[in-house]
Amino acid sequence: MELDGRVVVVTGGTRGVGAGIARSFLEAGAEVVVCARRPPVEPVSADGRTASFAALDLRDPAAVEEFFAAVEGRYGQLDCLVNNAGGTPYRLLGEGGAQRHARVVELNLLAPMTASLAAYPRLRETRGSVVMIGSVSGTRPSPGTAAYGAAKAGLESLARSMAVEWAPEVRVNSLVLGMVRTELAHLHYGDEAGIAAVGATVPLGRLADPSDVGAAAVFLASGRAGYVSGASLLVHGGGERPAFLDAATVNKES
Repeated sequence: MELDGRVVVVTGGTRGVGAGIARSFLEAGAEVVVCARRPPVEPVSADGRTASFAALDLRDPAAVEEFFAAVEGRYGQLDCLVNNAGGTPYRLLGEGGAQRHARVVELNLLAPMTASLAAYPRLRETRGSVVMIGSVSGTRPSPGTAAYGAAKAGLESLARSMAVEWAPEVRVNSLVLGMVRTELAHLHYGDEAGIAAVGATVPLGRLADPSDVGAAAVFLASGRAGYVSGASLLVHGGGERPAFLDAATVNKES
């Protein structure tokens, strides 16, 4: 298969988008290691193959270095790091102190930097790649998740700088995600009616599936993207319909 013999680490790969990414890499033939603070409820599997799991707090640089050394010791190489771990609760800026917001930035920006720095010597040996999982929250106002949006904007900038500094040995790219339907979608969009209504606002008419993200990540890690570095690939179903189109009183479709 496309990534036979490749070794891939997916941070936060035990559920949601991360698990979808891990399954896509398994289907492409890669050996996959997922890490998170807690183990998955069920092993992450696809096509009769299962990702290995390691408990890891990505905010602990020493533990992160030990983790990548262990991956190298077990598999002999590392070909791709997918920096997926992240997230945030809904919290308006005025409702939380600076330290709470700083923890969101730490998880969504500093932790991917820590992981990338630890992975870099291994990726350089294999001429591998890093895939950052970004968000449209980093490209537009993000009320209620402002620190998260700021961190994702920084992550995209970090990826572009890494792509220049680490070339030509290591490619670095970003996937900029829109709304994705995961097992936690109801926390963001409500019941099935709410999820359907939100999906209808997307030009392609639905929320993304984690497998959509996984397919894009596999592409960026593969030889087919061998000349792609420093890029940001939008995975958002066409984005969001501009609000003014619905508010205007002219040029309405009959």
